Amino acid sequence: MATDIVAQLADSLAKAGVEEGELSYKGQGRKLDDAKSVKEIQDFQGLQALRLEGNTVGVEAAQAIAKALETKSEFKRCYWSDMFTGRLRSEIPPALNSLGDALMMAGARLTVLDLSDNAFGPDGVRGIEKLLKSTACHTLQELRLNNCGMGIGGGKILAASLIQCHKSSSAESTPLSLKVFVAGRNRLENDGAIALAQAFQLMGSLEEVHMPQNGINHPGVTALATAMQHNPNLRILNLNDNTFTDKGGIAMAQALKHLHSIQVINFGDCLVRPAGAIAIAETVSEGLPILKELNLSFCEITEEAAVTVAQAVKNKDQLEKLDLNGNCLGEDGCKALRDAMEGMNMSELLGSLSDDEGEPDDEDEDEDEEDDDDEEDVDEEEIEEEEEEEEEEEEEEEDESGVNKFSTPPSAPRPPDVSSFLSFPSPDKLLKLGAKRALLIEQQVDLSNSLKTAEAFLKIASVYKEDNNEVKTAVLDSIDGLLKKAFTTPSFQGYSFVSSLLVLLGLIKSEDKVKPVLVVPGHLQALEHVVRQDYFPKESVAVLELFHNLIQTLCKISQLLQNGGGSNSKAKVLWCCQGILCT
Repeated sequence: MATDIVAQLADSLAKAGVEEGELSYKGQGRKLDDAKSVKEIQDFQGLQALRLEGNTVGVEAAQAIAKALETKSEFKRCYWSDMFTGRLRSEIPPALNSLGDALMMAGARLTVLDLSDNAFGPDGVRGIEKLLKSTACHTLQELRLNNCGMGIGGGKILAASLIQCHKSSSAESTPLSLKVFVAGRNRLENDGAIALAQAFQLMGSLEEVHMPQNGINHPGVTALATAMQHNPNLRILNLNDNTFTDKGGIAMAQALKHLHSIQVINFGDCLVRPAGAIAIAETVSEGLPILKELNLSFCEITEEAAVTVAQAVKNKDQLEKLDLNGNCLGEDGCKALRDAMEGMNMSELLGSLSDDEGEPDDEDEDEDEEDDDDEEDVDEEEIEEEEEEEEEEEEEEEDESGVNKFSTPPSAPRPPDVSSFLSFPSPDKLLKLGAKRALLIEQQVDLSNSLKTAEAFLKIASVYKEDNNEVKTAVLDSIDGLLKKAFTTPSFQGYSFVSSLLVLLGLIKSEDKVKPVLVVPGHLQALEHVVRQDYFPKESVAVLELFHNLIQTLCKISQLLQNGGGSNSKAKVLWCCQGILCT
């Protein structure tokens, strides 16, 4: 029986690889240095996507990959995040140049370009500048450059490249219509944001914008607000952890009046303050008919403004969560907010208020006004000094030979919040949530929604590392905490959770349009763990019994294939498993 399964899997692997057109080296930790390392790319027929995440690519290997890509005219998707760990920073631009030149030579038409978590700085942006301006990017739909340390200079180069790409593509009657833009943690600041805003306004096609933790103040926020008005199909706007103040908040509120398709607004930790919050509430009240999530946490909002925000969501039938945690409500203010939501029969949609900072005193309010005035008086000399300090911090991450020890730029001084982790999961973010991570995640996740709970489970499990005990323990503890709480919550539907889990894993089909996740080994390890726990209902274990047994079989098959020299066995096995079970 086991032999038959192996044979069936092996046969399906070959077929699945060609049919889907994707070759993946994701998470294999390979050190690619020469042409021999990448021969499989050359031999892959009909290649449309290449995953190099979690490996380290040298200049010679990049040139060899580029040579292989020169003939791949059907190529569309570059998943090249976190692929320069341990490389000299000077190696990255020529490597990117080689890869970009190959795609242009092949006549490729890209739809996805993901270079997140590569600490390449402004020079790295120069490495893709020519590619971004070329016909290869006229069809680009997703550009992901999260956590790349671009800085102001890189942001300006990127903006100019996008503007040129739009100009040249428009001349051919196929204007660049970028839908997803991700550039969190890049120190873009006001000048970088203002430059990108010009590109956003010109394109007018954005559906998702993620730019958290970029040191953007109200001038940059105002420029982005103006640009967003010209993108009527925008569904998700994430500017978490920038500094709006009330001026930026009011400007963004005006922009939101033009965004009737908006579903998720994340202005958490943006200091919109009462005036900004009230302006946003007015916009929400008057429109935004399909709003699902509104995050105004840690924004120095007081009781009156918070209650106004709550009242604004009264008729939002599709609302799933309102987050006003970490503001300045005080005990009475928290009660008033809860009462307001309960009065509208929406109390279950209000997030935790456990981090409320209490009512501000008069001195705090005076200091806020002074801060606003000081913000306008910051001159160019002070900005330059801040940039020099950041550059010095980055240099400390390099050893004497200039080797980039980490693939990501230095972390921000403050640890990421739970929403940041759940948006872009990583082992580092999970560890930085601290000892109370399980509780923090429980408070963030809507346990009455089985799909949301299943999504959170898979996001936590995705960062599981068998060879790192600290990460492994953090993942399992967080999952145990989440599911213990879920299965003891009266409104939680265990069977619905299991169904949602199988749908997200691509193992069963759903009548709803639910996009399956990319299955990684951590998902299987986590499932194998939870089905053995006392809190997991026996009836749910019975439903998962076949899948649970298959987990162990897959691990053995994966090991056999790896021992047999398969370069991408684990990812292909998981992919194949999805196809077999769906049939």
